[in-house]
Formats: sequence, C-alpha cells, structure tokens
Amino acid sequence: MDLMKQCEIWNEKEEYQAIIDAIEALPKAQQTPQLISELARAYNNRAQVGDRALFERALELLQSVEEHFKDEHNWNFRIAYAYYYLDEEGLALRYFEKALEARPGDEDTLEFLDDCRRRLAMPRFEKTFRQRTLESWEAFVAGEEELRRLIDRKNQAAVGEELIKKCEKLLAPAFYDVAFELGFNGEKYELILTPEGNRAKLFELVSFQRRAPKSLLERWNVLVGRQPSQGFGLRAFGQEIAGRDVQVWVKPTDSGQVSLAFFCEKLLPMLKEDENKAWWMLSILLDQVLGEIPAMSLIAEFDVLDAPGDESGVLMDRLPQALEAMGLDLAGDPEQFLENGYTAYEMEAEEDPDADWRLDVYAGVTRCPVLINEYLRGESGTMDEFHRDGAVPGFFLYPLDCFAEEEERGKAVLDFRDALEAAVTKAAGEDAVTFLGGATGIFCGYLDFIAWDLPQILAAAADFLEDSPVSWASFHTFRRNVGGIRLKKEDAEKENGEVPQAEK
Repeated sequence: MDLMKQCEIWNEKEEYQAIIDAIEALPKAQQTPQLISELARAYNNRAQVGDRALFERALELLQSVEEHFKDEHNWNFRIAYAYYYLDEEGLALRYFEKALEARPGDEDTLEFLDDCRRRLAMPRFEKTFRQRTLESWEAFVAGEEELRRLIDRKNQAAVGEELIKKCEKLLAPAFYDVAFELGFNGEKYELILTPEGNRAKLFELVSFQRRAPKSLLERWNVLVGRQPSQGFGLRAFGQEIAGRDVQVWVKPTDSGQVSLAFFCEKLLPMLKEDENKAWWMLSILLDQVLGEIPAMSLIAEFDVLDAPGDESGVLMDRLPQALEAMGLDLAGDPEQFLENGYTAYEMEAEEDPDADWRLDVYAGVTRCPVLINEYLRGESGTMDEFHRDGAVPGFFLYPLDCFAEEEERGKAVLDFRDALEAAVTKAAGEDAVTFLGGATGIFCGYLDFIAWDLPQILAAAADFLEDSPVSWASFHTFRRNVGGIRLKKEDAEKENGEVPQAEK
C-alpha cells in the first residue's frame, strides 16, 4: 500500500506514532515534501498541550517544505496549529488567515481564527513579564556562583559554550530569546544585555534590569547595551579587524544625529562575497568603539564603501573624539536614551467615525515608533516578540466630546491623559507599566504603553475611568486585526447589562 494512504488510515485510527516511525525510518532521499508535511501533522496530533518539543518539531518540518506548500490550506493550517499550541497566537492568526484564504468557509479554521482574535484582544499569560522577571532573577541568584566559577577559568575556550548555555537557562524564565555577554572588569562580574539595535527590545531589557536584586549587585554589574572598549579587535568569518583598520566619514543630519560611511580594505573580499557579513562586523565593531546605546542614539544610518571617500576621514577608534568635538553626547544611559527619545508625528486624519481606531489621529508623540508604524501597516512582528515574553504593548482610547466646551480644550485633553497615566502608575506600580506617549484624534484620545502586568494595568485604569468625565473607554493592543476590550461602558450599555468589546 502507498505510504500516504497508509498514513491516512493511521490518522483515522489516531495511531500517530506509527506515522512518525514509518516516515522517519525512510532514507532522507525518500522523504518527499508530502511525507514531511504528513510527519509534521503526526507530531502536531501526537502532542498534548504543553508538549513544546513536539510542536517545535512540527514547525521545523513544516518550515523545511514551505516553498512547496506555502499557498495551500493544509500546510498553513498545520503550521498555525503548532504556533497556537506554543502560545504564539499572533503568528498562528497569520497562518490561519492564509489557510482560510485557501479554503474559504472551513469551519475548523474559522473556529481557531475566532479564538486567536479573542486571545490577542485580551492576552492572558500563565505568567506576566513582571512575574517572569522575578522568577528569572531568583534563578540567576541561585546560579550565579557557577557562572562566576566558569568566568574565572583561564581557558575560556574550553568552557565558553557551557557558560553561555548556563546563563541562557537562568534568563529563560523571562526571555524567549535574549542576547547577552558575560565578563569580569577587574572588580565586578558583568552581565551585559544587548538589544542588538532594537529599540523596542531595549524597553524590555531596561524593565528587567531595574528588578535586579540589590544583593546580586554587590558582585555583579547588570548593564544594558554593549560597553565601549578601547583597543577592541573583532575576529569572525576568518577575518580580524580593529578600529584602526576602518576609515569613517561623518556627516551631520537635520535630526541632530550623524550618518557614517565606512571603508575597510581588509573587508573588501568579504564585501564582494557576502556583504551581510561585512556589515555585521562593522556594526559590532562600532558598538564596541562607541558603546551600543550611544550608537543607537547618535547614528541615523551608515554605509559601507568599496573605495575610500574623496575627503579625508577619521579612523574608527578616533570616532568618539570626533563626535564629541561636534558637540554630541556619548552618554550610554539606556533609561535616559529612552526617556528622552520622543518622536512627534502628524497624520492625515480620517473623518469616518467607523474607521479603525487611531486612523482619526492628527498628532501624537511616541517613544516606540515601530509600534505605531506596524499597527498602521497591519503588521504585528514587534507585538509577537513582546507576546512571547508575557508583555503587551497597547493603548487606552476614549472619546473627546466631553472636552468640547472647555476654553482650553487642548490643555484639558492632555491633562486628562496625564491624570490617567499617573493613576495607573500609582495603583499598579512603576514596574507594571512603561508609558510611551499618546495621540489626539478627531474623535478619540489615546494613551500608549507597554504592560508588563496587563491585568493590574487594566484594573487600575478601569477604577480611574469609572469616575472620569469620559462616557466610555477601551483598551486595544497594537494589533489592527483584533478587537478591543471595554473598560467603561456607556450609560445605555449599563442599562442593558451589556459588556461589549470594541468593534474595531
């Protein structure tokens, strides 16, 4: 009998391990894309809730045959199913939507789609990021003595991999994925958490850093962002470069930052063969010369040249002095960088009251532009990254009609936003939320934040809003394709006993 037909019989009998054994016993050359997809299906079906390894194996198999099936219902449904049971509803939703496009009206797909949207409108986690942070620091305190022992070993090459794995395990309760470095500065051991240039990730790392136990800080420096290092040399991909090997041309920008152009003769062969590797080496070297936070703060863009510029540049290891001579501040405090990193924006507001939330905005400020931009584009990659760690970026929204009669309407709108922010912070705690800015629209006002403990934030906001002048208020994540949650109902809704979700 054809193996595919036999797999269908085993599926009907729920004999999933038989499918796995039969397909995995075949030589690799005989494992066709169709069989690999069936194998993934069997892993999905065999797994129970919480069997992460089996669902992750199904994902690995399905991703290996994406080019063959990416537009088909079964492949999209199976990969969505795996993501769903890995608690990655954002990614699951994306693939369930594609599965529905391939098979319109499919009842199983519609049921999963509705459930994903409910879960994403009001994310619930076994542990919030605030709780996960506490658990991770407890693990780090219990295991840091072993880390110190490994750092003290003279032959780091022999223990480097073990050191990284042990530290990853200690940080895993808080982070699905995190980049870090370990070391000893002669006085204290150092844990350096790096956002790798990602400002959104930086908010998470700063929140985690703030919770470091005081007892731990007697022996450890917990830092965010790679630190500047004099005389640093980088060896990777069979090549070694240092700051003295790279020429830099600096141009100021209108934003108060600078753009850089690099030329490194040593990297010319690599630039021709694989330019991504050359760019990576230069970006890492730049972080080590300036420090990662100053690099994020001051560098608007950089380019890699295949020939020296017409004018004389500076060597990269002299770049800090060159930037300071231009009056730029190279302070590396990540909290200060985020606190001062507001970006003002204007939009062409839509006058349709039924348009999606935020499309009525005409002006706003934000410390995390990627969340605004992805929401407006209907994307959710950054939201998915936060979701994996039990954190939820979102916004409160409320009508502005109650401020219409105010003589200084603009001031009244901003005062209300400030009062809501202060009330939530006081009730839930500073470690439960990071506020990002806000926006004013034709119909609604918006207050943006990252919730490290969403239930506490929503409870605090609901208490404040109950006695506020606004007629209703809602919470919405930065996901365009899900609904919102009402925090305060209109009088008519109260009379009818309704507890609606925001429709948009």
